[in-house]
Amino acid sequence: MSKVLSAVAWPYANGPRHLGHVAGFAVPSDVFSRYMRMAGHDVLMVSGTDEHGTPILVQADKEGVTARELADTNNRVIVEDLHALGCSYDLFTRTTTANHYAVAQELFTQVWKNGYMIERTTKGAISPSTGRTLPDRYIEGTCPICGYAEARGDQCDNCGNQLDPTELINPRSKINGEVPEFIETQHFFLDLPALAGALREWLEGREASGTWRPNVIRFSLNILDDIKPRAMTRDIDWGIPVPLDGWREQPTKRLYVWFDAVIGYLSASVEWARRLGEPERWREWWTEGAGPEPALSYYFMGKDNITFHSQIWPAELLAYAGRGDHGGEPGEYGVLNLPTEVVSSEYLTMESKQFSSSRGHVIYVRDVLSRYQPDALRYFLCAAAPESQDSDFSWREFVTRTNGELVAGWGNLVNRTASMIAKSFGQIPPAGELTDDDEKLLATVREGFDTVGDLIGRHRLRQAIAEAMRVVGEVNKYVTDQAPFKLKGEDERERLGTILHVTAQAVLDCNTILSPFLPHSANAVHATFGGTGEFMPMPVIEEVTDLDDGHPYPVITGEYSHTPEWASRPVDVGASVNKPTPIFTKLDPSVVDEELARLGGDGAAE
Repeated sequence: MSKVLSAVAWPYANGPRHLGHVAGFAVPSDVFSRYMRMAGHDVLMVSGTDEHGTPILVQADKEGVTARELADTNNRVIVEDLHALGCSYDLFTRTTTANHYAVAQELFTQVWKNGYMIERTTKGAISPSTGRTLPDRYIEGTCPICGYAEARGDQCDNCGNQLDPTELINPRSKINGEVPEFIETQHFFLDLPALAGALREWLEGREASGTWRPNVIRFSLNILDDIKPRAMTRDIDWGIPVPLDGWREQPTKRLYVWFDAVIGYLSASVEWARRLGEPERWREWWTEGAGPEPALSYYFMGKDNITFHSQIWPAELLAYAGRGDHGGEPGEYGVLNLPTEVVSSEYLTMESKQFSSSRGHVIYVRDVLSRYQPDALRYFLCAAAPESQDSDFSWREFVTRTNGELVAGWGNLVNRTASMIAKSFGQIPPAGELTDDDEKLLATVREGFDTVGDLIGRHRLRQAIAEAMRVVGEVNKYVTDQAPFKLKGEDERERLGTILHVTAQAVLDCNTILSPFLPHSANAVHATFGGTGEFMPMPVIEEVTDLDDGHPYPVITGEYSHTPEWASRPVDVGASVNKPTPIFTKLDPSVVDEELARLGGDGAAE
């Protein structure tokens, strides 16, 4: 059994999250975490809302509220949405806690002591109309390297090169389109060139492991070719104070939001341990030598965040441990583990267009979950996962997959199996002598545990759920071929009972295999066949107060110790089975036009 850290990207709290967001970080991380628990690993799944930076201030101004009020509102919305989706966090918290401030300041201070924070005079972008600092990502222009017209101030998504806003050709503000003014300002820069050698050694080791997605490892190695120091402070009054004399007193100097956001994985782990009453427990997932085997850590995000997880965050960890060209000593947290794998997804588009909140071409998680079953959404986001290339969410495809695969495939198998058992026996019958066909089916289903589990463990969710549904198809074929509904004589009753026993065994094993993908319906199927209690543990929302300053906020947490084992388990002969109700809701084809109309007719069906 290994310690497994499931580090899930922190959704930004300037508004509710849409489907494109959760396709990249929420659903893949939850499927993986649930499976790893079932496979016997000790999983710590953490995240929270990212609440600092200029975009929060910009949105707060629009809404006429303070930055903290906006963060409080959106933190709760995001918590409720991820809970409804069934994401099994051990702790989903936020970056505005006093605990997070303390952890972020500890890392900054030790990195500075070790010589990896360089103080420099640089040029910062200011909005001429407001006087407010413009973050790199809020400046767009033409890339000076490849000529891409929509490069951002921190990197070009077309060629992958790291940029500085001053390098952009024809820079403009994404907020209001104005040309930014560049003024001299003092900032701390993370000395990435002094860490490049250690970063390359680590990344080449990851490349040799063959576990990273090719697009992620290639991008990560390529950005080392032109590595340069990167600013880790900002001219802004909303964020974590710089913990140094002469700086902490300046009300408009704060840590860069991306410097503190990635530290959230560590601070959330610390907060989880503190709330558990075992304040040092987090070390089992983070500190070298804390356990008999190295802990494994997997980071889930969209591809626009790769650089922060395969370069900036590992560089911070290396600098904190004193493992760059300048040497140094670890801080009070010790030598912290580098990521085992950065699991980055490509983009999910919607009706063949990029999600755009400003243009209204968007659908928020809350809206989908208010009208459709969460497992229908989870199923689609796994079956059409943007793992190694962009994929598209279309309402027509959503309806087709829901009706054709979930309802007609899996749901129908559950329903007809339970109906036949309820009608003929009222309980799961014992098996008589098994035929070759019976044995073949049971072997096929058992093999599914190995095949599907291996694919989930390697983050191949599209293949994994397709393989699970292939097994479901084999069970459906078995029922059709054996035709238990034709066995009506008393002399055929033993064979009828055997077929239904074998089918129930296969269905419940398929339910186990599908449960990481479909946890809500897994509990419904479990109950249908006489199971009691919760089969797949579900998350809960708890109202808590800050451990240090008493500010109230909601967190997602849960008790997952009773997660079922990833293995076949004998059915409970004699368990009561009543006439079932459908597990999944069939969607009317009119849903397509209704949903496209909500998008303003954008891409409406013919």
